[in-house]
Amino acid sequence: MNEVRTRIRVGPDHRISGVASPDIPPGEHEVTIALAPSPTRATPTKKFRIEDLPKHDLGPWPEGLSLRRKDIYDDDGR
Repeated sequence: MNEVRTRIRVGPDHRISGVASPDIPPGEHEVTIALAPSPTRATPTKKFRIEDLPKHDLGPWPEGLSLRRKDIYDDDGR
């Protein structure tokens, strides 16, 4: 008996679809499906604080900086 590993998709209607490798002959075959355990989400050990995020001081804004759309984009909007 040979072991074949492939990925399948089970639809909401419980139909199974997938593609078998070329070395599997056409016809009816007996299949065993092994379900991998769902990964458990680890709970954080310490509470998230926004103050703990890294900070970057880039200095003051340049003098005369304009962030208006018409100053950023050309006449054609690019």
